[in-house]
Amino acid sequence: MHADQRKKLINELTDLIKGGNAHVTLGEALAGIPAHLRTTIPDNLPYSIWQLVEHIRIAQKDIVDFSLSRDYKTLIWPDEYWPEPTDDVSDEQWENSVKEIGDDQQRFFRLLQDEEKDLFSPLPWGSGQNIVREAMLIADHNSYHIAEIVVARRLLGIWK
Repeated sequence: MHADQRKKLINELTDLIKGGNAHVTLGEALAGIPAHLRTTIPDNLPYSIWQLVEHIRIAQKDIVDFSLSRDYKTLIWPDEYWPEPTDDVSDEQWENSVKEIGDDQQRFFRLLQDEEKDLFSPLPWGSGQNIVREAMLIADHNSYHIAEIVVARRLLGIWK
């Protein structure tokens, strides 16, 4: 792949993961949520906003860890991907989870930018997955759950 094409592809994938092209970003979806509503499960939804944030964090970390290392350990679906409901989440827990989502995205962006990595070759420890596919998986998965956060906020009466 020509260097200019690779750079354009990396920029597009990075923008896709950051979000905001066709929907709100995670930061926008989380802005201004009252602490006491983070763990409230809206009627007719299975998860609280906190559970959705944690699921995004866990699943994205899983994808990034898989993409980076043959030493990756598979999580058990669904138990290790979804946190149990809780009545309280501290500001520190909330901020750490959101920060880890950003940190893991940065780890993945560094992988994308590593010129030694072929973005399309199957990862040797996978079953055909490649870095481009994993980038699209992160973007797809996160955008799906960001939309769920927006729906939860609407049902809780805390969306613009």
